Amino acid sequence: MANEVFVREIAPIDVKNGYLIDGFPYTGLANAIATESLINNTSQFELAGVIDSDLFPPISIVREEVPNFPARILVNKDLKVAVFSSYLTPHESIHRQVAQTMLEWAEDHKVSYIISSSAIKTDEESPFVIGVGSTDEAKKKLRDSGIPVLKNGTIPGIPGILLNEGLISNINVIVLLCKARDSGPDFRAGAEICMAMSKLVPGASCDLKSLLNEAEGIEENLKQTEKDAGPLRDAIYG
Repeated sequence: MANEVFVREIAPIDVKNGYLIDGFPYTGLANAIATESLINNTSQFELAGVIDSDLFPPISIVREEVPNFPARILVNKDLKVAVFSSYLTPHESIHRQVAQTMLEWAEDHKVSYIISSSAIKTDEESPFVIGVGSTDEAKKKLRDSGIPVLKNGTIPGIPGILLNEGLISNINVIVLLCKARDSGPDFRAGAEICMAMSKLVPGASCDLKSLLNEAEGIEENLKQTEKDAGPLRDAIYG
């Protein structure tokens, strides 16, 4: 079985000097909820490609009568923003390959920033977002956007790989971390991350009140998709 994660572009993509947003779910679904909310609240995102692999579950996600690959590339040409959007959580065994595919794609398309995110479970009463940057430029962008920079911590999985590779290759990677209550749902953290993304990406639009209503529905859809894909994932990974 092939062990490659690859991109299939179906339309011309020009995001030079723009942004690549990582929308794969990780710890919980906050990252995927945030990117889906950003897409829904910012107009003119169009399907421009898919991310595929023999190690992705063989499944079609039907939304509004349209079949979809589990992982897609959605592009806003005006804002120079590409989103790697995924309905399914990638298995830990392919995290490094997914991250490498993302980094190579960003380099090929000459984007200025890669933005990823994750939720951190804490005892905090209210969610709040902090960030990590791989370069001085990335840290400055966080501070200029009013987002505090994490001093010490551990970032696992794909966001952590993106940060490490960004450091040694001088690629601007920003990872947003939402501190949310351990017992709380993911949609609140997803909405907070989406708000932070809108501060980093000029022209991106997010309204917290409408986000909270919308993000709860997105979370339920993502959970149902994960449940439906469970038997297929088990057949691949055992």
